[in-house]
Amino acid sequence: MAKKILMLVGDYVEDYEAMVPYQILLAVGHSVATVCPGKAPGDHVATAIHDFEGAQTYSEKPGHNFAITAEFPADASAYDALVIPGGRAPEYLRLDPAVIALVRAFDAAGKPIAAICHGAQILAAADVIRGRGVSAYPACAPEVRLAGATYAEIPIDGAHTDGNLVTAPAWPAHPAWMAQFLAVLGTRITHG
Repeated sequence: MAKKILMLVGDYVEDYEAMVPYQILLAVGHSVATVCPGKAPGDHVATAIHDFEGAQTYSEKPGHNFAITAEFPADASAYDALVIPGGRAPEYLRLDPAVIALVRAFDAAGKPIAAICHGAQILAAADVIRGRGVSAYPACAPEVRLAGATYAEIPIDGAHTDGNLVTAPAWPAHPAWMAQFLAVLGTRITHG
């Protein structure tokens, strides 16, 4: 059965971490609404492409524009699941009380939440990961631990599921992250 997915983005969201899950979820028949505080349907957010090129942290390059399709704040009861991509957007999105309320509403309802990379900053700020196992970009490990979660140290291309929460360290984890999220959603894919 098709699900209604909400994706929370902001300027300088990681391009791949927004676009690839968006396309995967559409490809398997789900609908995806994209929202951003301060933006309206028809607006867009700037994305960034983060790459691992041998420096102490990732590099950043301009990405594509990513379209906003729904109004913010959104009503969690109108959606079946939430996706939180990473990049730099979570560092300021977590400061918005409506973002925190939205994440808490999804968690309180036990709805699937998928977060990748710096998306864990929003989960930590919303105080929804206490006592849970959570993966994130390694630089977010201190925030995950300070929020009372166990940081799941997994390969950069791995993912971790703890109940309704599916997390991953960065975009190389898309296959594992989306496979686990689709399983939590109850999505069945058949090959003919």
